[in-house]
Amino acid sequence: MSARIYISLGSNIEPERHLKAGLTELGYHFGKLTLSSVYESEAVGFEGSNFLNMVAAVDTDLSIGEVVALFKKIEQDNGRKVGAKKFAPRTLDLDLLLFDDVVANTPVELPRAEILTNAFVLWPMAEIEPDLLHPVVETSYQVLWKEYDKSQQKLWPIPFTWVQALVDETID
Repeated sequence: MSARIYISLGSNIEPERHLKAGLTELGYHFGKLTLSSVYESEAVGFEGSNFLNMVAAVDTDLSIGEVVALFKKIEQDNGRKVGAKKFAPRTLDLDLLLFDDVVANTPVELPRAEILTNAFVLWPMAEIEPDLLHPVVETSYQVLWKEYDKSQQKLWPIPFTWVQALVDETID
């Protein structure tokens, strides 16, 4: 049974290169991705260079655990260190935001809490799924973004080009 998943992608170490590599890997494993714009933002929780962030959506037959394991492998393949500090520069960060409307604490927290607290997640979610309801607060992402205190975090859309390779079939 297929589930719609939403993925947050972020990087502040060679961010354009790593976002493109992450998108290519996600496309290879899942097929055609629905993508938000790319947003540049200041680091949150630590002093560091600016991040590039975006959200991707795709359908999958994988389980939550399989999706999370795949994300960790893609991060590590792109230079992410196992056990790295949470608030630190990173080559590639892939986070599962939503898995359909599942609400869970294991194997990961769903929906991911940062959807409601970080502009770099909420704005792209509102962009690609304005009418979708958050499964806990039951408010659309468009309304959540409209009501968000935009003075909390600075971010802005930037030009970004990535062309998804056409593959005959995806790899699970």
